[in-house]
Amino acid sequence: MTLNQSGWHTPVAADHPAAALLSAAAVRERCAVVMRYVESGASPNFVWHADKLPVVARYVAETIRLRYPDLQVPYHSRQRHFEAGGVDRWQALATAHGLDADKAERARIAIDLVIPSVLLDAGAGAAWKFADAATGQTHARSEGLGVASLRMFESGALSADAVQPLRCDASALQAITPQRLAEAFQVTADNPLVGLEGRATLLRRLGEVIAATPAVFGTPARLGNLYDYLLSKSHDGVLKAAVVLETLLHALGPVWPGRIALDGVSLGDCWRHPALADGLLPFHKLTQWLTYSLLEQLEWSGLQIEGIDALTGLPEYRNGGLLLDLGLLEPRAADFATRSWQVDDEAIVEWRALTVIALDRIAAAVRTELGLSAAQFPLARVLEGGTWAAGRRIAAELRPGGGPPLTLISDGTVF
Repeated sequence: MTLNQSGWHTPVAADHPAAALLSAAAVRERCAVVMRYVESGASPNFVWHADKLPVVARYVAETIRLRYPDLQVPYHSRQRHFEAGGVDRWQALATAHGLDADKAERARIAIDLVIPSVLLDAGAGAAWKFADAATGQTHARSEGLGVASLRMFESGALSADAVQPLRCDASALQAITPQRLAEAFQVTADNPLVGLEGRATLLRRLGEVIAATPAVFGTPARLGNLYDYLLSKSHDGVLKAAVVLETLLHALGPVWPGRIALDGVSLGDCWRHPALADGLLPFHKLTQWLTYSLLEQLEWSGLQIEGIDALTGLPEYRNGGLLLDLGLLEPRAADFATRSWQVDDEAIVEWRALTVIALDRIAAAVRTELGLSAAQFPLARVLEGGTWAAGRRIAAELRPGGGPPLTLISDGTVF
């Protein structure tokens, strides 16, 4: 969908040039083109070392066994960050408010929480942390952002109804300011959060977009009404993961900052790379992360989710850093690790594409290491168990503070 002059959404037609880019299949297919380009030796940016794949797979499998000795790995999801420090804050919230009695309303409230939380989950920067008063714990990076966003939601800051604080309404989102976000996330001169202005802008834009999309988010607009829309797209209690993703890509597409557009439709997390005939390379990282993060809540409501492996791995600095730190991917530039990169630099776009395809290959090799099938151990579990944790683990082994092996300049809406 796109915003027309009246502010309302119009559908992206199936024959619109943007439609072919708004899917996980497009991400995987186009990233595979870039992988072939690099493997052919044509890239000025990277060398792919296929002989390192078994090394990476063993390291990831070892990480999985350390974290989940019984191999009962949950999905890669924002839910994991709400559980930081061994405290299941979402379940505590649900119990305190009696949400388990109404599965549909619990799902709506989970969506109300998860969507803004995921949109706020771009890299926090190495200096920021969040002190969770309720538990006495302090968390940084993704866990800190997850806990901070849950506490903000719990306070009623995203609800337009003081009697019902556990909601996320369009009007409340549109009122978010950087100052309000800074207060909720404990931002000070000594505790800076990367991309604060961009995060606040993203939430306000989210409010505008859902208000303009009554077919999906209802009137007055509430994020949780997405549950009812997705329920209408299920068949005999079965919902395809690709339907969740494509709904989010179409419904929330106008939220993302204007970058590349085709005939008036913003392509969101889509960039240019010379290996593609039309130059366009989509990733939809945050939208796929959002999809992964909604799956278990949708399943809890009683829906059966099919085709989870249709989604791709997430091209961000933990998964991508794993490739660099273990030598599966070698930068050609001697200053790759020391210079600062923009998200639209060709080398960064290429690195992200290689990460998507590498994660598929690593997942297959990890399953062999663990003696499990794809059905038993889908990509969503490999990511969680998994490549993301392994990327963080190897970073901590190699660098004080565990930062990534490169410096990215981000506005808080990509990574």
